[in-house]
Order: sequence, then C-alpha cells, then structure tokens
Amino acid sequence: MTVQLITIRAFALFVLLTPAWAQEGSQERAARLRAQLGDVQAQQTDLQARLAQIDEDIKPENIERSLAGIGSVHPEDLREARRRQLDVQRKGIQSQLETLASTRTRLEAAIAAADAEVYRRTVGPTTSTAPKSQAPIIKHSHRQKHRLKKRRPHRRNT
Repeated sequence: MTVQLITIRAFALFVLLTPAWAQEGSQERAARLRAQLGDVQAQQTDLQARLAQIDEDIKPENIERSLAGIGSVHPEDLREARRRQLDVQRKGIQSQLETLASTRTRLEAAIAAADAEVYRRTVGPTTSTAPKSQAPIIKHSHRQKHRLKKRRPHRRNT
C-alpha cells in the first residue's frame, strides 16, 4: 500500500514539475542562443573592420607606400602581387561575412522559436483552434425546429 502511495505521489510530482523543467530548458536554450548570437555579431564587427582596412590598403597609393622601402627591378610586379594578395584576403572575409549573416539569421529564428516556446509554456495553449470567422453550429431539438417553422412566414408564389 505504501509503495503504491509513493509511486502515485512521485508520478503526480513528475506531472506537476515537467512543465517547469521544460520551460527552464527552453529558457536556457534561448539564453545559449543569445550568447551565440552575441559571438556572431562580435565576429561580424571584427571582420567588417578588417574588410574596411583591406579596402583602404588596396588603394594604389597605399600599395605604393607599403612597398616604398623595398627595392626591385620590377616594382610593378610587386605592386600587382600585393594587390592580388589583398584581393584574396578581401574575398575570403566577404565569404566569412556571408556565412556569418546566414548563421545570424538562423540564430535569430531559433531565438524567436525558443521565446515562443517559453511563452506558450507559460501562458498555455490557446483555447480555440477553429477559425474565428466561422459561425457557431447550433443544433436545435425537434420542438425548437417546429417553433422556428411556425415563426417564418410562408412564401407564396405569385
């Protein structure tokens, strides 16, 4: 008898606490996703700053200035090599920024879904799943139908 009572109490406790555990899990997930989003935003900011620096460095006068102390028989080859090197770096950073942008979009959608889950668990499910535009279906008893017929005027063909 006591084993059954303990089992029933444990089951009742589990049923009562499950929504709280699930909600806590959803809140933790949302917090973790927000932290990841912050990391992605920081990476984007760093890469955008690096891209701006490369855009400045790739200007012909800046390439020339960076190679001023290097002597060469063919300085135009050195300038072209430096420009290509900066261009490759720029394309790599742009690719990383595109990847981070898609990651950011996915994280924002996951955060919205986690927040919605927390809200749904907090507020509870909606009471009606039927569209609100439908009129309620009214069922009348036989007597009510008979009374309704008496009230309606008969249409006469004229």
